Amino acid sequence: MGYGKMGKVIEELALERGHEISLKTSSETAIQSTGELKDTDLAIEFSTPDAAPENIALCLEAGIPIVVGTTGWYKHLERIVELLKVEEGRLFTATNFSLGVNVFFKLNEKLAQMMNELDQYEVGIEEIHHTEKLDAPSGTAITTAEIILDELKRKKNWKLDGKASDELSIQALRLPNVPGTHTVSYTSEIDSISLKHEAKNRKGFALGALLAAEWLTKQSSGVYGMENLLKL
Repeated sequence: MGYGKMGKVIEELALERGHEISLKTSSETAIQSTGELKDTDLAIEFSTPDAAPENIALCLEAGIPIVVGTTGWYKHLERIVELLKVEEGRLFTATNFSLGVNVFFKLNEKLAQMMNELDQYEVGIEEIHHTEKLDAPSGTAITTAEIILDELKRKKNWKLDGKASDELSIQALRLPNVPGTHTVSYTSEIDSISLKHEAKNRKGFALGALLAAEWLTKQSSGVYGMENLLKL
């Protein structure tokens, strides 16, 4: 579901891993009913924030497990979870399917714990993505910010281009042909410490999504994420 650049890479790797593609949808060929999913075992969703909730709902109603890589749709999450409970469905959702990014998340948790007492350091996040990305800041940047906020007590909330002392500022840049770069920096008057994850291409995201899909087919009803898959 969603046959853009990510969808095409997922298709390529899925075929290499011995899977069959039963259906490909885009904004021009969106499915309208659950019957169109009758020959499908599992769906992988990388569409748009507006299209994702309906795609997820259709899969749950059809009894199809779904892996969702689209971000920016989470205001609908409560409704989707309620539907999942009714349908006893399976949903795997993540703001980033890269295995390296999920290590990056864990490293940021540990670093924020260490920096909690060192208030001479100012923390900030910068994310850079391709110009086709519709949401800003990225879901990965938001997840990173929330991880830091859980540990760094001097920051109360994150904000795009935040200025207040208790805000964790996120800078979002959109440049051509950038799969995704995220940098967390702690800066003082005498030095700086940075953690950076830079995606070289889309294959890391596609592989993570396929690993999640293969894993999800073996699970019972519920909502899952990369922390379940990777046991981080």
